[in-house]
Amino acid sequence: MSYFSRFFNRLQFVLLLGAIICLTIILGCITANAVNSPESAFRPVDPATGRFVEAQALYVETCSGCHVPLPAEVLPTQTWRRLLEKPDVHYGVSLNDIISVTQLMIWNYLNAYSRPLNIDEPMPLYVAQSRYFKALHPRVELPKPVSHRSCILCHPGAQQYDYQTLSPEWEDAP
Repeated sequence: MSYFSRFFNRLQFVLLLGAIICLTIILGCITANAVNSPESAFRPVDPATGRFVEAQALYVETCSGCHVPLPAEVLPTQTWRRLLEKPDVHYGVSLNDIISVTQLMIWNYLNAYSRPLNIDEPMPLYVAQSRYFKALHPRVELPKPVSHRSCILCHPGAQQYDYQTLSPEWEDAP
């Protein structure tokens, strides 16, 4: 084998090794940015998938402007439908700035991730009336009155739709 062919074989090896190292560094940086990005703080109880990811983000952005966005599963589908059908009567507040496309996207997400009422079950309009909410908090003495604002007491990240992180006094609760 001539000197030139050995040189080019070594050069190809060095270039290939350099490309692999560069690619590894780039992928590492992308991964580090993704892990440390503000989006990683968004930790929903039941993360949306597929076509519902953007709708869930729209729901959180829209609702968190006034109150903590409740997980879809806390209220039944029928309650969510009633709230979205009449945005001009939203707990005494008129949501005139919600456009139809926003309503439809939010409805699609809530419809997919909420639960239906049981037969003959009264439709809860408030968190404290929700059977599912009570089932999620079986041994928790809830403040009186319970409201969507109460969530922050135990879930400090509730405003960012993070209901998995608990305040220190609840981290080891049964």
